[in-house]
Amino acid sequence: MARVCLPCSFLRTSTLSILFRSPILSTTAAISFCSSSEFADSVAKDDSKRGPLKPGLYLVGTPIGNLEDITLRSADVILSEDTRHSGKLLQYYNIKAQLLSYHKFNEAQREQAVLTRLKQGEIVALISDAGTPGISDPGTQLAKMCAKENIDVIPIPGACAVVAALSASGLETDEFTFVGFLPKHSGTRKERLIVSSNETRTQIFYVPPHKLSQFLEETTPYFGESSLSQCDIFYLLVLRLRSSPMPGPDIDLWCRQCVIAREITKLHEEFWRGSIAEAKQEFLIRQPKGEITLLIEGKEETKAENPTESQLEEELRGLISDGHSLSTAVKTVAERTSMRKKEVYSLALKKFGKQIRVEEEDEADE
Repeated sequence: MARVCLPCSFLRTSTLSILFRSPILSTTAAISFCSSSEFADSVAKDDSKRGPLKPGLYLVGTPIGNLEDITLRSADVILSEDTRHSGKLLQYYNIKAQLLSYHKFNEAQREQAVLTRLKQGEIVALISDAGTPGISDPGTQLAKMCAKENIDVIPIPGACAVVAALSASGLETDEFTFVGFLPKHSGTRKERLIVSSNETRTQIFYVPPHKLSQFLEETTPYFGESSLSQCDIFYLLVLRLRSSPMPGPDIDLWCRQCVIAREITKLHEEFWRGSIAEAKQEFLIRQPKGEITLLIEGKEETKAENPTESQLEEELRGLISDGHSLSTAVKTVAERTSMRKKEVYSLALKKFGKQIRVEEEDEADE
């Protein structure tokens, strides 16, 4: 069998550590595809050949695009989301191992057979098409079942589009929310977008390339200019006119900023940056290729400033002149501001002390 040579552009890491079982790693090894019956009936291997690795489920991160960006370890069987896709990877490295499909359409049927082999002390490696198993890919349920059965689950660090995109995005990285793919149902999608639009953390989505325009169209009302109230727009216009000689301020400047990362680690890697509104216009005229990780900056956290003493006094007088009692006025002002009721009451006592004592006496008489 001839070795398959695949081009690897932009080599970034050298974390190659391949210890899959093969008598002579330097020789060409064939890939063995097994049926579910062969999988269930497989005979456990000789423990003396295992090396230092303990039995368990290994979640192995695979390259996003660059085949050299990978860490794999020895296994009795490899579970793969797409055997055709993973077959190229294994063939490139001359890996001889059983390869069994494991994806969202058959994982429920595979789980018991996998657990049986794990309980027999075998090593099972789970890989996805690209990235880390369980992160918007099959693997979550199997990991849960193994944890419940006290079977070791061992992560093998590898590529992850979420972290790669976030680290290079230029957006805040201290706190972020990974949303993944949006739900298929429009109502559920809307609910998720509403929640995300109110988050102060960076929001991270996975978006299929053919659905990018739809995503941006649906996102604009919550993250774009139409999410601003008329008062907000007027206030922003006034600020812009005061600070700039430009006669026609662009509302798009106040849209949430986003980063569209695609083809990460590949030859045509792209990080597009701009506002949601600008992205909407940009990707109306061009259809991107490759899986997309889309990041949106979090909502700006506004800190309410405490009103001055004179402003509080004016507010209290206004409420009293409208017929409210002083105690009601104090409660109302406290609710309208970020101040505690005790602080407002202290000011009221200072400004209207005599009136407060009269009200307290009236309440006592009642």
